[in-house]
Amino acid sequence: MWTIDQEDAYFKIYDANKTLVGYFAPEYGDIQPEDKADKMIQEMLKNHDPIKGGYLMVPFVKFGIFEDGVEMNLDYVEQQIRHVHDRILAWRNLLTEKGIAHHKILISHTDHDMLSITLGIIFPSNVLLEKKEILSNLGNILDFANKKGLL
Repeated sequence: MWTIDQEDAYFKIYDANKTLVGYFAPEYGDIQPEDKADKMIQEMLKNHDPIKGGYLMVPFVKFGIFEDGVEMNLDYVEQQIRHVHDRILAWRNLLTEKGIAHHKILISHTDHDMLSITLGIIFPSNVLLEKKEILSNLGNILDFANKKGLL
């Protein structure tokens, strides 16, 4: 159902329709010296070094009300806010059920009517920096989110 492609030091995640659903940024650790970090990360990727986790970035909620010049009525705004509330509750459920303790929510860099969520992912054991391995370890979170209509 999911595919993953490496781009620079992170991975893009796609659904079965080849729609981009999120990004995974591995936690490469504290690389010293900092000015050699890019080269070291490329070596880690090339060698399929193990990682303990990383950051999964996906859309959190789209409000549907912050469009310039769009006229709305109270019923529409109320409906959108209820929808947003339902999605927030579904995300809270995902965080609880999947034991994800760390997350942050930001305004999406591509759509100012949307928030994105970054989930701090810690794998149960080290995972090799290899597309198939990363995807198999993110699969249950992606499947759960998709089943709940969050992706």
